[in-house]
Amino acid sequence: MTSGLRPVTPLGILAARLDAVCARLDAVEPGLRAELEGIRDLAVGFEPYLERHTSPESAELTALAGATRSAPWSGSLEAEMLSGHVEGRFLQFLLRLTGARRVLELGMFTGYSALAMAQVLPEGGEVVACELDPEVAAFAQRCFPVGARIDVRVGPAADTLAELSAEGQVFDVVFVDADKAGYAGYLDAVLDGGLLAPGGLVAVDNTLMQGQPWAGPDTPNGAAIAAFNDRLTADPRVEQVLVPLRDGITLVRRTTP
Repeated sequence: MTSGLRPVTPLGILAARLDAVCARLDAVEPGLRAELEGIRDLAVGFEPYLERHTSPESAELTALAGATRSAPWSGSLEAEMLSGHVEGRFLQFLLRLTGARRVLELGMFTGYSALAMAQVLPEGGEVVACELDPEVAAFAQRCFPVGARIDVRVGPAADTLAELSAEGQVFDVVFVDADKAGYAGYLDAVLDGGLLAPGGLVAVDNTLMQGQPWAGPDTPNGAAIAAFNDRLTADPRVEQVLVPLRDGITLVRRTTP
């Protein structure tokens, strides 16, 4: 869990709920209380341990994260939408391992993941980052350092994907972190619109969606992710692995022409 933010990952939510239960154990038999507290400690310490033993983020990313956490978000926007340190490092590893030069991001928010990926691209590389909200996009651009090599496209992701396809643009890695109901359509546009390079990789965020796909509650986002996961599992065009990092990242590779 990230300090000061509400838990939004399955493990973070589990840890918070166990912590709340343990705070009410005064009348419980000592042996059972010790067992529950041990389970609580196992869950509570997991994500902070990952943070401590992952290489630190850059100063620019630390500043961007701090600006995001201190901003007065409202409505559907919240600081908890930030990708964050461990996920940012994971994306950087993917780019280095794949040798990616061109990256497409759908759903930029304040730009943490876009900047993290841009920082490890080789000379001539670029991140094209799509964001629906113009104010959020402007916030991100103010946080980006000079020369960040991030091309921000503002507008509905479906429209931007159509424009990029018409331009003949091709990407080595595509990171999907936009509206959950649109995931299936975005993946189809990437795969069928010629946007993914041969051997390219798609990474889809939030595919565990706070545990909702299997444990509830039944929310629109949880239902959308559950439907997307089922659809992806049955898709003969691809192979995939769901990585239980933070709120879930599914890595997708096309296996058919």
